[in-house]
Amino acid sequence: MLTEDQVQRSFRNLFKTKDFPLENFDKAENLLDELRAESPLRHRLSVELEELRKMHTAKAR
Repeated sequence: MLTEDQVQRSFRNLFKTKDFPLENFDKAENLLDELRAESPLRHRLSVELEELRKMHTAKAR
């Protein structure tokens, strides 16, 4: 199991470039699964991931 710092660092690395591969969304979901369900970090990163998905979808149109 990863620490919250490790999850956050890995999450940031997945999306540090604007042209990231789609598979990074799945990798990010897997990272979120490493966190406790009640973790504030999990909630914050989940919201951020949803925003990234929306932006990526809008850009693809």
